Amino acid sequence: MTGNPGAPRRRAVLLALGGAFLVAPHALAAAGETPTADAILVLKSRRRLYVLSKGNVLKRYCIGLGRQPEGAKLQLGDQRTPEGFYTIDGRNAQSKYHRALHISYPNEEDAIAARRAGVDPGDGIEIHGFPDDFKTADAKGCSADWTDGCIAVPNEAIDEIWDMVGDGTLVEIRK
Repeated sequence: MTGNPGAPRRRAVLLALGGAFLVAPHALAAAGETPTADAILVLKSRRRLYVLSKGNVLKRYCIGLGRQPEGAKLQLGDQRTPEGFYTIDGRNAQSKYHRALHISYPNEEDAIAARRAGVDPGDGIEIHGFPDDFKTADAKGCSADWTDGCIAVPNEAIDEIWDMVGDGTLVEIRK
């Protein structure tokens, strides 16, 4: 459990969603307005990222993951994408990956697991776009797992996500 007192309530919101939210996305904001999200859900096995507001899907995106996509991240350099509950805790408009939203990995559970294993959990996990010279992924961003553990989306997608989420937005990453 993280040290964030609001985390259990936010976790309950995402857990209550189960798979029921996996319907066609729809905009909750009036035409021309950028909707505001309160959560991001990443389903690694589906290679999808869902931007949510009050349990409704605002947008969904195809993603690329770490080069070793199976299993949760344990240590620095394992090229795995973490699994668990995090928050957006920073943003980098000057990232070499177009734009980047930093997530709060490692959380308390990740740190404990790494300590027990005697390894460095690493950090620097982000939801980010593509570098300018990136040629491996298709336009939807799903053709390759190429990151060192981050969640990659096309540049157009990170621009939209960037505008919809604020620091403190809950991020859940599942298998």
